[in-house]
Amino acid sequence: MAHVRLAVLSAAAAATLALSGCGGSSEAAGEPTTAASVTIDHAQGTTVVPVDPQNVFTFDLGALDTLDALGVDVAGVPQGTLPAQLSDYEGGDTANIGSMKEPDFEAIAAAEPDLIIISGRVADSYDQLSEIAPTIDLSVDAADPIASFTEHTEALGRIFDLEDEVTERLANLQSGISETKEAAASAGNGLVLLTSAGEVTAYGSGSRFGLIHDVLGVEPAADVKSEGTHGEAVSFEYIADVNPAHLFVIDRDAAVGEAGAAGAAVLDNELVNGTDAAKNDAVTYLDSASWYLIGYGLNNLDAMVSAVNEAVAA
Repeated sequence: MAHVRLAVLSAAAAATLALSGCGGSSEAAGEPTTAASVTIDHAQGTTVVPVDPQNVFTFDLGALDTLDALGVDVAGVPQGTLPAQLSDYEGGDTANIGSMKEPDFEAIAAAEPDLIIISGRVADSYDQLSEIAPTIDLSVDAADPIASFTEHTEALGRIFDLEDEVTERLANLQSGISETKEAAASAGNGLVLLTSAGEVTAYGSGSRFGLIHDVLGVEPAADVKSEGTHGEAVSFEYIADVNPAHLFVIDRDAAVGEAGAAGAAVLDNELVNGTDAAKNDAVTYLDSASWYLIGYGLNNLDAMVSAVNEAVAA
């Protein structure tokens, strides 16, 4: 991943900031760089973005959470699966720009946004969206999530002229991470599980939920194999054999509003109940929407860290 870099792009009244996100091909979007623009290197290229854009659309709920935390107005979001934490953007004056995975290109074009923010779920639509308005892909790199998230958040701070606020919030977040990591050092190992339609998958280091191990310091209870956003399918016998000191459970069905047995019901059996985690009341049912849908946002990440802190410091 590229790192945030600063470059003077104009000799006009204000300097332009050149920012780096994830590395990728260089493909400019928007008008030529001026003193009122910032250039963002992101997961799919380099995009020129106007400073303090007024008509902002985002498909990335983590970015929505960050902008909400910073008091930035967001004009358009995908409707239908917004979690309670972001329910203020459900309907009303907020434009419906499609679903979490399928943009409504016609509605987006008609609304003439100044900036579109995307991430993994609609990453394949980058080229089409870039034809409508400057588009940036703020997908978080699971291999180094905090560095990636920090770069993205600092970029948003500069775009909206909120650098001081971002610096303060990131410092507070880092303090919480350090506190949790210290508590986790003596808390024993842990296993992250996701339940969906009665099935169970496990996630380990480097996965979409690797925050628990890679950043917050919970020792992995097993060498879980997973690729991308998908975990490793596991059995109840596997969970019993691993015998983690802590279980962290995410209920996908609850997150996306699908019918199905709750995570607690799926795991309520003799094998799982025989683990040290269950016997010691160390099974933590994480907020499903927070972990599965929103992810890396300023308010939400603070809540995620706090949830793990509460579990390992108990």
